[in-house]
Order: sequence, then structure tokens, then C-alpha cells
Amino acid sequence: MIENVVIVGGGTAGWMTATHLKASFGDRLSVTLVESKAVPTIGVGEATFSTVRKFFRHLGLTEPEWMPRCHASYKLAIRFENWRAPGHHFYHPFERPRVVEGFPLAEWWLRDRPSGRFDRDCSVLAALCDAKRSPRHLDGGLFEGDFTTGDAQDMSRATPEGQSTQFPYAYHFDATLLAGFLAEYGVERGVRHVRDDVVDVRLDADGYITDVLTKEHGPLGGDLFVDCTGFRGLLLNQKLGEPFVSYQDSLPNDSAVALRVPVDVAAGGMRPCTTASAQDAGWIWTIPLLDRLGTGYVYSSDYTTPEEAERTLRRFVGPKSADLAANHIKMRIGRSARSWVKNCVAIGLSSGFVEPLESTGIFFIQNGVEQLVKHFPGTRDDEPLRRAYNHQVSGVMDGVREFLFLHYYAAARADNDYWRDTKTRAVPDGLAERLEQWSATLPDENSVFPRFHGFEPYSYTAMILGLGGLPVRSLPVLDQLDPTTARNEFERVRKQASALIERLPGQYEYLAHQVARHGGAAGGRLVPSA
Repeated sequence: MIENVVIVGGGTAGWMTATHLKASFGDRLSVTLVESKAVPTIGVGEATFSTVRKFFRHLGLTEPEWMPRCHASYKLAIRFENWRAPGHHFYHPFERPRVVEGFPLAEWWLRDRPSGRFDRDCSVLAALCDAKRSPRHLDGGLFEGDFTTGDAQDMSRATPEGQSTQFPYAYHFDATLLAGFLAEYGVERGVRHVRDDVVDVRLDADGYITDVLTKEHGPLGGDLFVDCTGFRGLLLNQKLGEPFVSYQDSLPNDSAVALRVPVDVAAGGMRPCTTASAQDAGWIWTIPLLDRLGTGYVYSSDYTTPEEAERTLRRFVGPKSADLAANHIKMRIGRSARSWVKNCVAIGLSSGFVEPLESTGIFFIQNGVEQLVKHFPGTRDDEPLRRAYNHQVSGVMDGVREFLFLHYYAAARADNDYWRDTKTRAVPDGLAERLEQWSATLPDENSVFPRFHGFEPYSYTAMILGLGGLPVRSLPVLDQLDPTTARNEFERVRKQASALIERLPGQYEYLAHQVARHGGAAGGRLVPSA
């Protein structure tokens, strides 16, 4: 019987795993988390997508309980700047296109193109992002309550799997603050927290982990061990020798440099989206938090140096970057061949990572621990459960790899070697056939990566139409149908967006109101001074 779990490594992965296991099993499972005092958190994963709501709900946490403590903000979309051409931007929103006469509104858009902006014509969230609006009214009500048609009333309960609607937002948060918040939450509920260095991982004669030897607390034994040691893969890769499957042939970005930029969000407002700005050797993320901007340059070391990447990032940020310390990160892009070997499960960066684009790092953690609960073994030798777990986790990462590859391959930008080379790399297995199909009809549930990976057909559509580098055409059948209903729907989108912009508060206004209403932010200040 598995009764004692030892998690090696803290940070977001370790503490999300510990708290989720405790929330799932309570006192029936002993959970110990050991983390070094000296190993820093990578901390670049400050953006999420909407499935993370399930995690907080599973822990019984409401937004007012955790968001102010983690300087969190809302994320309605990702804004892509300069991927198509200098000065061009588009949004990948958390909003499925509406269906008209049995066809997605996006297909009708290809026929009529009311404007040059697919995202604004088919989505209300694009307009809310441009206007820096909150998805909630000051009383806490979700904006879909304003709609009187369609499935909008159900959206507050939706998750991406098995629902007819898409929940309209995710979050940004300070990853270090979240880890600290979850540590406090977990310890209060019985997680044993050991601050110590692991100096050895010991195995029995069959190759199963018996304990981890710590410098000050001696051996910590367990039935199941979770490797949350980041890119090091201390247990799974180093001790158990599990090989790593690289994605570098299709996703060459292997490095990042990050800055924490103080800003006066009260004066400038907060756009409720992550921004990904294309650069000469990668792209720069911008993530708005209550007290600062998180920003960083994700790049390929084959096309630029760390020094030049840092200079590029500082120029992008401007004078505010002058005295800020830069954090340089070397990323391991790919996945472990198996994430669960014998009695060791890797979750987080030790399991796999497919660069920060589309904010999948937190999603991988959440998926890993949710699948661990679903496949939780009765004994250490349950190979069928391990095999099922590994199949699901590898499918998620392989699917995300393909989706991210599409971002570069489909981008119209081709003004230097980096962007030209994105069009010549080997296409992942199966994608070539799908690309041919998408030139004739936009992605649907039968033509995207066939295994669950967190992204739905509408996400592929948003990227193809926004990036502008792939040939697409309207369906011939639509020329035989009356377009009146579709045109009315485009007008309805426009009117709903305009009405919401008038009624909804700005994101900063809403967050400031909630912080004041629920007792102030961490540190006794609403917004630390810039």
C-alpha cells in the first residue's frame, strides 16, 4: 500500500504537487516535501491558461484568498506582436468562435472578412484586452452574465474538456509568491516541510528508491518519490538514468533572460493578457502583475549570445531596466522518455518543458499531478498504471510541441535567418498532412493533434489566421448559403464588445477594489511603488 510520498524539490511544481495530493487524500497519505535552501526557483512561469482554475478550486481557494497574496492579475488572451509583420498584433483569446448555420464563425470570416482583424470580428475578448478591461464587474460578477443568448451563462462553470463553452480567463501571478503561499497552505494541512540538501538517492536491489539522504536530517524514506528538481532531474534522469527526448530539432529556443520591472500600474493600467513580442532571435514576454511587469527574452543560442539577448531585452524595456538584475536561464527543451519509472514520478521541469510560449509550464505541472491522483497505485509494482500515466503525459507534451511549432512555421515573418529557418525545420510527424488539410478547411476536432494536450481546434484557427503565413481559403459551400445570419453575428460580437467596454471596470480598478475589499495586499501595500 502506498502511504508515504516524498517530494524532492519545492517551487511551483513541488508545492502544487504537495497541496493537490493533500487535498485529494487528506490524512490517508503522508506527504513530505524536502527542498534546498540554496537552489533558487526558476520562476519564469508566471502565466497560465484557464485549466488552472480547477487546481485552485480543488484546494478550496477563492480568488480573493490567493490572488492578492500572489500579486495576481487576469489573463484573457495572449497578444502576439510583430509575428506577422512589424507593428501588427493579434490575440489568441480564451474564447471559442461562435457557430452559425453549422459552421464556425471563423469559416464565415474567411468568406466575408468584415475587417482585417479575425480576432476582433469573432471575439469579444480581443476588444476587452485592447481596452484593458477586467473580466469581472466590481461586484465580482463574470461578464458573460451580460449576454442573453447562446451558451454564455454556462461559461463560469466551463473547463476545456467536455464542455460546450470555454472559461474566458486564466491568471498571471508571481511564481515565487505562489510557491510561498502554497507552502503555508500545505504545512497547515499536514505536509511535512524539510529544508535541507539531498546529498544522495539510494536504491534497493530492484532499482526502486528507498530513501533520499539529506545533509542534516538523514534519510527520508517513502513508498513513492516525486522528482520536482527542475531541469536537473536529480531522481529520474540522474539516478534512475531515464533518457531525455529533445525537441530542439523543431523548437530551437533554449535560453532566456528575465527582468522584474517595477511599474506604476495605477497610472498606466493593466492589459489583461500576456504579450509575446517577436524579436530577431526569439520573442519577449510581458506579464502584468500588481506590483511589476515580468518580462524576459526567450531566444535560441544558435542565433544570438546571452550578452546581446540581455541588451535587446533592456532596450525593449527602456530606462526602467538600467539598474535591474538580469536572470539568465538555460532551458532543457523536450521531455523525459517516461515521466514515471519504478517508484519515481517526475513533475514539472524534470518531466518536460516546451519553452514558455503559450504558458504551458504550469499546465504541465497541473496535468502531471492530476494524472498521478487518477493513476495512484496500490503497490509500487503497478506497471499498467505507470504505462497509462506515461502515455497520457507524453501525449500532452508531444501535442504542445506540435502546436508551438506551428507558431513559428505559420508566422509570415521571414526577415532574417532565424525567422527564415523556422520554415525549413523538420515538420513533426503527422503535422504535414494536417497543414495540407487546414489550407482547405480550418482545424476541427478531427484534424488537430489527436491526443489531449490542452489546446482545442479554435486555438489552431486563431494562430493560423493571426500569423498569416499559411495559405487558407473559405469553404466553397458557404458561397451557396445565405450569409445574413453570419453577418448579424459579426455585428452582435461588435455590439457586445462595445457594451462590455462601457460597463466593465479596468483590470487595475477591479483588482484594487478587490484588494481593498478583502483586507489589503501582501506587505501592507496595494501596489508597491515603482
